[in-house]
Amino acid sequence: MARYIGPKSKIARKFGEPIFGPDKVLSKKNYPPGQHGNSRRRKTSEYGIQLREKQRAKYTYGVLEKQFRLTFEKAVRSRGITGEVLLQLLESRLDNIVYRLGLSPTRAGARQLVSHRHIVVNGKVVNIASYTVKPGDVVGVREKAKSMEVIVDSLNGFNHSKYPWLEWDKGTMSGKYLHVPERSDIPESIKEQLIVELYSKQ
Repeated sequence: MARYIGPKSKIARKFGEPIFGPDKVLSKKNYPPGQHGNSRRRKTSEYGIQLREKQRAKYTYGVLEKQFRLTFEKAVRSRGITGEVLLQLLESRLDNIVYRLGLSPTRAGARQLVSHRHIVVNGKVVNIASYTVKPGDVVGVREKAKSMEVIVDSLNGFNHSKYPWLEWDKGTMSGKYLHVPERSDIPESIKEQLIVELYSKQ
């Protein structure tokens, strides 16, 4: 299963935002890591800016290079604007849907719930984090996992109305994927066109 296991605060400081979830270190040191992180830096090249944006997307969604490239190639073959389709495909990953439903406070935690077989799609256990959830699918928690402290705590006070493409059913602890989200509804501050430009050069 593809996931980043290195120093998360260091990466969050690099991008200047808590891409892995709440970060105490970032709130105190909101500048790049390293000896010269808090001083003026050289102007980044166009390629460097594009590469940085790809890395931001990869770290945000917890996808490694090979899988990210495959997702991009799928976006190229699909109808629509490539950059937007790329983000929509990433949003449709099972681990991301579990995160968006509030079942885990982080995508890393959501991936763990999936890999440990705590999550069901249309009533069947799915333990593949990259599984593509389709409109109409219902993602929920296995009966024996509904009382897990990590899930209950994460759901406590979670606002399910902030993602209009998902419909939460509190009684069954499940959410329906209503439709593919519009780009304007996806809250991530990723400049997807820069990623498209980067891959077009390769």
